[in-house]
Amino acid sequence: MTTDTAPANHQQVKEKISQIRELPSALRWVPATVTVILMLMTLDFLFNLGLLTFVTGLETQFYYAVVALLLPLVFLLWPIRSSQQEQPIPWYDYLLSAATLIVGGYFVVNAVPILERGWAFDAPELAIYASYAYWLLIVEAARRAGGLPIAIIAGVFSLYPLVADIVPGPIQAFPSTLEQTAMYHTMSTESIMGVPLQAFAGLVIGFLVFGVVLQKSGGGKFFINLAFSLLGHVRGGPAKVSIFSSGLMGSMSGSVISNVLTTGVLSIPAMRRIGMSRSFAGGVEACASTGGVLMPPVMGATAFVMAMFLDIPYSAVALAAVIPSILYFLGLFIQIDAYAARHDIKGLPAIELPSLKQTLKEGWYFIFVFALLVWMLLVMQREAVAPFYATALLLVLNQFSQHNRWGWKDVTETLSSAAKLFAELIAILAGVGMLVGALSMTGLSGTIANDFINIAGGSVPLLLIMGAVTSFVLGIGMTVTAAYIFLAVALAPALIQGGGLDPMAVHMFILYWGMLSFITPPVALGAFAAATVAGARPMETGLQAMRLGSVIYFIPFLFVLNPALIMQGTPLTVVAVFIQAVIGIVLFASAMQGYLMGVGRLGYGALQEIIIRSLILIAGLLLALPGGGMVPLSQWELIGLALAALVPGILLARLSQRYHHRSHAPTAIEP
Repeated sequence: MTTDTAPANHQQVKEKISQIRELPSALRWVPATVTVILMLMTLDFLFNLGLLTFVTGLETQFYYAVVALLLPLVFLLWPIRSSQQEQPIPWYDYLLSAATLIVGGYFVVNAVPILERGWAFDAPELAIYASYAYWLLIVEAARRAGGLPIAIIAGVFSLYPLVADIVPGPIQAFPSTLEQTAMYHTMSTESIMGVPLQAFAGLVIGFLVFGVVLQKSGGGKFFINLAFSLLGHVRGGPAKVSIFSSGLMGSMSGSVISNVLTTGVLSIPAMRRIGMSRSFAGGVEACASTGGVLMPPVMGATAFVMAMFLDIPYSAVALAAVIPSILYFLGLFIQIDAYAARHDIKGLPAIELPSLKQTLKEGWYFIFVFALLVWMLLVMQREAVAPFYATALLLVLNQFSQHNRWGWKDVTETLSSAAKLFAELIAILAGVGMLVGALSMTGLSGTIANDFINIAGGSVPLLLIMGAVTSFVLGIGMTVTAAYIFLAVALAPALIQGGGLDPMAVHMFILYWGMLSFITPPVALGAFAAATVAGARPMETGLQAMRLGSVIYFIPFLFVLNPALIMQGTPLTVVAVFIQAVIGIVLFASAMQGYLMGVGRLGYGALQEIIIRSLILIAGLLLALPGGGMVPLSQWELIGLALAALVPGILLARLSQRYHHRSHAPTAIEP
């Protein structure tokens, strides 16, 4: 089997889902040119080359230049309404794009006086009018690229300083005038130019470029072929291929939708061929692609923002994510294996699978580049420049490949794809930055944590449940990055101060629960994208994804209760907790599908299955749960209770199997 049979229209499907319109032929050079200019600026800034000091000489000037360059693209690429996606660009969008470029350019040119003369608190009249214009343009750009919920939340919160004195009780603060608010949003380093944008300009750009180049240079094809050659022949093989390839690809691309449409166009048809339903195949791909974004070394924009919030190297975030992502993929793998075993679904014939030797011969350099990236991230801790070195090496090695060598068309497509990704993120991050700025300006970011603690009555479990529900709800209407930023400012301090919880564990908890919206109806974007590829019903695919990815709903609680699962502890403790969690998750995942390795089917008939699967499920949860602390039972007590549920569950399963086989055995015919 080869990957050359992938549907040619998956790029169009991707653009339809993201609601990007096609530019007229006269403007198709613009996104690629924007990417080239952005790359030159970023390289000059990060490597301190001193060639473009008129835009990179000052840190804030570089940030202004990034926004001024990318934001005008939003008005060209995203229509005012999704229904106008197929229509030509109207005159007012050209006007808005030009206005954004002019206003953005004004702040770039005046970056030095903004900083030196404190314009954030006392600016000239022209700068104030420019601030009003930028404020409105950024909210509209966020609406187009990120959706109405982000625009409403960013817009309403950005106005909060104006009415801070008349809002009720706990969230009351000192008010500001419209002028003061506009100046603070656009000219301080706490709002639009705050942590989210700084993370994007300083860290995210390089990794996004690496992900796009990896996909366009045949990395997706290589990882899929590698997965098929290793796992395609085992039971449920193509579904396991989806986990392996999406996990690897997603860990470097950092995008759920891109992941689904890169690996899903190959793995979903293969899953269909071995007898899996459309919705199940779509659910597998959605879960695998979502998990890929949670897997190091590259976890998407949110993880870089997290590193900036926690003021730690990105490598520390990547290391902390290793065990939770392994547990998630293990749970997914076990569910698929159990499903395949229970329904007797075989793998693909060996003759149809790519050769492992040939696959490695054609794409060995992808693994080499991957290793370089990990080495630079974890050993050298050069996260800002690591992706640029990795991308440069990938491009050089790729040109020596007979199979994946680029032509000019590949170069322009890659540059255009990168520009669309940059424009989308910059609009969202600039919009959400104003939310952070409003809390900072009113001083509420320092007191809101105490208000959350009071609402929860000081109860840490209640605070955690509040955090989970809030993260999930915000994740439904916003991107994960936007939801995370809001909660990192508002809720994380409450969990850390009020609950005494580990800061890394709290921030990872918020990230995981925000990600859940990708596989949970009613707005399961990852599952709906997979349903588009599979030709399945979106809601049915979302429900399948929710069931398959069910282990992710409680993994965040595990590492918050015991930070050893995010490498916060002695090596012996980390290993012991990890082994116990692995056993617990294997049991949990097996119970979800009704089949346990070494035991077989967990009961025949509805009542038997409910009883046996419930016992195994309870045993799995008890084993995975860390004892002590907030949990009122010790580790040994939990293990004892788990065995008390597991042993009867296995015995009942064996008895059920024996009875079923005896009652269905063919009776001997007497001569």
